[in-house]
Amino acid sequence: MSSSSATSSVLLNTGVQMPLLGLGTYKLREFEDVSRAVDAALASGYRAFDSAAVYQNEAEFGRALRELLPKHGLTREDVFITSKLSPKEQGEKAMQGALSSLSQLDLGYIDLYLIHWPGTEGLEVTDQRNPVNRAQSWVTLEELHAQGKLKAIGVSNYTPAHMRELMQSCKVTPAVLQVEFHPQMCQAELRSVCEEFGVCFQAYSSLGKGNLVTDPVVMEVAKNCERTPAQVLLRWAVQQGVPVLPKSSNPDRIKDNARLFDFTLNDTDMNRLSALDCKHKYCRDSAAVV
Repeated sequence: MSSSSATSSVLLNTGVQMPLLGLGTYKLREFEDVSRAVDAALASGYRAFDSAAVYQNEAEFGRALRELLPKHGLTREDVFITSKLSPKEQGEKAMQGALSSLSQLDLGYIDLYLIHWPGTEGLEVTDQRNPVNRAQSWVTLEELHAQGKLKAIGVSNYTPAHMRELMQSCKVTPAVLQVEFHPQMCQAELRSVCEEFGVCFQAYSSLGKGNLVTDPVVMEVAKNCERTPAQVLLRWAVQQGVPVLPKSSNPDRIKDNARLFDFTLNDTDMNRLSALDCKHKYCRDSAAVV
């Protein structure tokens, strides 16, 4: 697994390779849980990890990595760490929020730092301060990027309109857009916008919050290729060059989810899965945020 996964990465517009497979850490809070998951992930060949200020686990996650990297014969430079700015720190508090993430993780630098949400916590989605605040957040991220503290910067949950707005004002093009992506939410327009601007499109919620593993088409494809439904859903994304971040606290499932690079879905199966697209979101929708 490790030899194939080590070469399975995507080139960001910063010139850095980002692994196609990362471990999502949403809902992992206690240090013991975080440590167990990180240990299993490192053993299974994961070299990317995704956290966020709102997950309230940056300190635990940073500590787990500092303790476990030597055990696996790895250094800080061998892993790719993502974290995200909290919506409550959007705007004037962005510097404070980003520096807090750097301090909590305590890993020297962050490989990729994202604006987590286009809106601001406490403001209505229609509030005209939203675009002002996220523009201010971006300027802050550009500053920390220039200082080398954030090696790459990007956004999460942005719509095509939010992306085009950002592209008109940014000095640094976002490296990544991270959004919900699975066969029921193929995101054709967003992927096209990312391609246009040279932004890496990255998936979260690849399993549709667990709902898609029992979809009849997914189950049939999985049965035919003797794989789990989760592996099929993740493979569907990475086979299109889309990085994935499956989250789990179960070491066996973490290991299973990593087995994506030793099989291929045929064109028929890929098309059958893509045909499930009905623009169904399982996560919060940012479309109404001005």
